[in-house]
Amino acid sequence: MKPAQPLSRLSRLSLERAQSAHDHIAAALGMEVLEGRYPPGTNLPPEPQLIQRFQVSRTVIREVMKTLAAKGLVVSKTRVGTRVRQPVHWNYFDADVLAWRVRLGFDDRFMHYVAEVRRALEPAAAALAAQRRSSEHVTRLRECVRIMGRSNHDRQSFAESDLDFHLVIGDASGNPMMRSVAGVIETALLASFLHSSPIDDREDHATTVNAHAAVVDAIEAGAAATACAAMQQVIDIGIDRIDLRRRRQGQRR
Repeated sequence: MKPAQPLSRLSRLSLERAQSAHDHIAAALGMEVLEGRYPPGTNLPPEPQLIQRFQVSRTVIREVMKTLAAKGLVVSKTRVGTRVRQPVHWNYFDADVLAWRVRLGFDDRFMHYVAEVRRALEPAAAALAAQRRSSEHVTRLRECVRIMGRSNHDRQSFAESDLDFHLVIGDASGNPMMRSVAGVIETALLASFLHSSPIDDREDHATTVNAHAAVVDAIEAGAAATACAAMQQVIDIGIDRIDLRRRRQGQRR
């Protein structure tokens, strides 16, 4: 059985890894775009200002602009400058863009965006897994559920075990595109799981673990429709938890 991959080995989740000057500047400007410091339709500061601010060469700044353009955040035009594009063009399936967004804070609205993507993809992945899984996949999923059921979790460790479960589902689907999507959005998945952790409530924790176990039962039985519905239930439990917390916070104000 393949061991669960620790967080430190998930490169897309290494938000604080050592960065080159290029990476550091791209992250700084990218997050400033995402948080609205430079609204859509406005220009980033001109090259001389950026060179002065970051103390790097013109070549580095130009490479950074190419990187941000490739991620859909900006567009550079001669005699116009580098202009921030409308959010509809921002590539949230880019691992860096998601990582920057997570570092800015993961509000409930963005959580629901992630949930909508999950609802579109993960039940289908579970259904495919029921048709294509190997015995090794089932064993790995059972181990994920066992780890999730431990009583000594903190938010981070539970989120990591939850993430491992969903990545194995993507693998078990037998569709490399499903697994790739899971890999691309794993930063957002981890942040989502951290944001909506059940570990503070023993009953909620048990319900969550049992819901994941039901997905594995259906996959092992080869019941595609049941696996699909069970995965939908897993996602809905998390969203209901977020909605309940928001209502309680609203009542305290």
